[in-house]
Amino acid sequence: MNKTLVLIASALLAAPLVSFAAPGDGPVKGDKSFTVSGSGSSDNDFDTTAYGVSGELGYFLTDKWQTGLRQSINGVDQDQGGNSWAGATRGFIMYNFLDGNYRPYLGANLGYIYGEDDVVDDTGAAGIEVGMKLYVLKKTYINFGVEYSWLFDSTDSFENGSNDGLYLYNIGVGFNW
Repeated sequence: MNKTLVLIASALLAAPLVSFAAPGDGPVKGDKSFTVSGSGSSDNDFDTTAYGVSGELGYFLTDKWQTGLRQSINGVDQDQGGNSWAGATRGFIMYNFLDGNYRPYLGANLGYIYGEDDVVDDTGAAGIEVGMKLYVLKKTYINFGVEYSWLFDSTDSFENGSNDGLYLYNIGVGFNW
């Protein structure tokens, strides 16, 4: 986990050096987006960690509001040994703040998490997310994001599962068109 934090902090500190987009560039209403990221996830106690790849397809409802679908697939490395896989499919909605090169965002998502039975229980997930898009070209950005999802099998178990969650994090590159 410390390596991940160091990587994210280094990228954020280096961001001003690579930012070439002009203020006002970026998405407009009706734009579509595609993001590919290196991703990871950890349970709420950071006992089990997974690393993999995520893809995101989005649509801008306005210049600020974006909705879309994310797919993640991860290899899982457990503290008690063994490797397996896990996946997550989530719909999202987010609000992108500001108009310059730096565009922080805040959002929510709802989806399903699945994988091998001994590691991941197939379950629903609802979460919140926060991140930053750094526009380096007119329609190209670097994305840094973190999500926290609460796991549930039914609406009754959502309240019981609110203490058991999952962190999902990513760093990647995205494009608007």
